Amino acid sequence: MKDDIPVIKVEGNTLPEAWEKAVLATWDDGLEIRTEYDKAGDPPSRDCTMVMVVNDPMREPRIHRAFPGGLEDLEVYRQEVVLGIHDHWIKPEEGKWTYTYHQRLSHYECNGKVVDQIDYIIRKLSRTPYSRRAQAITWNPATDPQTDDPPCLQRIWFRLVQLDERRYALNMNTHWRSRDAYKASFMNIFALTDLQRTVAAAIAKSLKKEVAVGRYVDISDSFHVYGSYYDEFKNFLKTVRERPFEEKTWATDFAEPFFEDARNKLLGQKESGTK
Repeated sequence: MKDDIPVIKVEGNTLPEAWEKAVLATWDDGLEIRTEYDKAGDPPSRDCTMVMVVNDPMREPRIHRAFPGGLEDLEVYRQEVVLGIHDHWIKPEEGKWTYTYHQRLSHYECNGKVVDQIDYIIRKLSRTPYSRRAQAITWNPATDPQTDDPPCLQRIWFRLVQLDERRYALNMNTHWRSRDAYKASFMNIFALTDLQRTVAAAIAKSLKKEVAVGRYVDISDSFHVYGSYYDEFKNFLKTVRERPFEEKTWATDFAEPFFEDARNKLLGQKESGTK
């Protein structure tokens, strides 16, 4: 039916290409619908169910210049997801964070036990490369429905594809409950594809075979642009629709000095015991 939430699929060879297509398609073809976060006078959001395919997630350029955030922020977020640098901020009893993705993926609490789901995935695919059971979840039904900010990421699924006797490719799907298309999803995908690279490297070490980073698929039940920031978003639209692709992206090499600054600041914070 025309009034249903549309299902949109976009595809790109690189991360910034696929992300830009997804955000534009959401704006152009998304359903206008209200959200729980709307304030009086806010326009409705533009919303869709999005299937985003990145054919070669490690291919450069990997960074879209128009994502809302700084390059140092991007490196900090990558480390938060992949390395767990902010897991110590989880203190729900003090009204602080209730989770991080790293904590849920690597230290999931279940029946009084702590489960490292990423370690399980690496061991499972090392033992049985063709397995369909290599997945990790984040949702905790005992606690998350009651929180104001439950996890958006719900599940990660991995599978190896054998290319020849010595080579594999690691494919990955991520499944999201809800997603801010413009302000959150680029950083999400940048970090999660780096996790994909990390898992591929660990499996390669275990198998003693080459494991390339294969295609990445990103599935969001609600992929949306909020009405509350439409004015800001229209500047994004003007930028991406008027500039050629090469002027809208950066290679990782360009960003590396900013990433290094972020790493040095994080190290300084760790040594001084501050945030």
